[in-house]
Amino acid sequence: MQNQPLKTESEQQDGVAAEPKKIILQVSRVQTSMRIDQYLTQQVENATRNKVQEAIEDGRVLVNAKTVKSNYRIKSCDLIQITLLRPPAPELAAEDIPIAIMYEDEDLMVINKKPGMVVHPAFGNWTGTLANAILHHIGKDAEELDKSELRPGIVHRLDKNTSGLIIIAKNSVALHRLARQFAERKVIKIYKAIVWGVPVPSSGTITTNIGRSKKDRKVMANFPFEGKDGKTAITDFRVTENLHWFSVLSLTLHTGRTHQIRAHMQHLGHQILGDETYGGAAVRTLPFSKSESFVKNLLELLPRQALHAETLSFHQPVSHEPLSFTAPMPEDMQSALLKIRSAVNQASL
Repeated sequence: MQNQPLKTESEQQDGVAAEPKKIILQVSRVQTSMRIDQYLTQQVENATRNKVQEAIEDGRVLVNAKTVKSNYRIKSCDLIQITLLRPPAPELAAEDIPIAIMYEDEDLMVINKKPGMVVHPAFGNWTGTLANAILHHIGKDAEELDKSELRPGIVHRLDKNTSGLIIIAKNSVALHRLARQFAERKVIKIYKAIVWGVPVPSSGTITTNIGRSKKDRKVMANFPFEGKDGKTAITDFRVTENLHWFSVLSLTLHTGRTHQIRAHMQHLGHQILGDETYGGAAVRTLPFSKSESFVKNLLELLPRQALHAETLSFHQPVSHEPLSFTAPMPEDMQSALLKIRSAVNQASL
C-alpha cells in the first residue's frame, strides 16, 4: 500500500516536555485489508502496538474525523490522525559515557552532571544522555528499573545546560521513596547562579505560579501566585557576592517547577548570565570602556546559563540516614567569575 507523506507537529525545548505529537496520513491504496493498530505500528517510526492501542482507547486516533476501535480495518483514502502524548522513542541502550559519581551505595547514586549533558532521552536527543550512562554503570541490576519512560532511576532532573547534583535510584523501592521525599518537599535543593545586576533587597522569597507561556509554548512564564494559571513556585534567594554589574546568588527551591529558577530570575529582573531563553544572553552595555567587547567575551566563555545545582540534602531511602552533598562550581562558571572580578577591580569599584 502507498501512503501520502506523514505530517508531524511536535516541539521540544531544553527542560520542557514535548507537546503532544500529531501524525496525519492518508491511505492511498489498500491491497490487503489490515487492522488499524497493526497499520499504525508499521507506519509510525518506533511506535509499539501497545502505545497505538492505548491511543485508540483514549480516543486519540481518528479515522475520517471519527474515533475507531483497534480492530477497525483501514480502507483506501482513509484520513488518519493519531495524537501521541510523547514522541515514539527507540529502546534505551546502555552507553559507556563517563559520569562523575560523588556517592554510591546499593540503593542510589549522586552524580555531578556536567553542563551540556541531557538527563534522559527525548525528541532529538535519543542517545548520549545521563540515562544511557546510568544503564551502563548499573549493568544487570538495571533490569529492575522501569525503562519504558526512558528515565531509569531518574527521580528529578536538571536542564541540559545546568550543571550539578542529581540523585539516581538503583532500584524501584529507592525510586518510589525518593520520589515521595521530593513530592513532600523534604529534599533540600540549593543552587548557585551568576546573574545580571544586584538584587535589592539582597535576600528574599519569590512567589509566583509558573506555567507554559501563552505567547510561546516553548518557554515557561510567571503568573499570579496561587491563581488559576500555572502551578505554585517558591524560591528563596540570597546574594553571596556583589560584583557591581553582576552578583552570585544562592537559591533554595521549595518547589520543583520546570525552569523555575530561570523563570523566577527573569521575573525578578536579574536574569541568569548566559540564559538565552530567558533574556540573559543578550550583549549589554556596561558603564566602562570596551564593555561590549568584555560582555561578548564573557558570553563566549560561558555559552550557557550560569546555573549550578550545588547542594542536595535528603534521607537515604532504606536506612533513612541523613545525607548531604555539595559540588564545587564548574570550571566555566569559575572562569567567568574571575573575569568579572578582574573587571570590577580594574574599575576600582
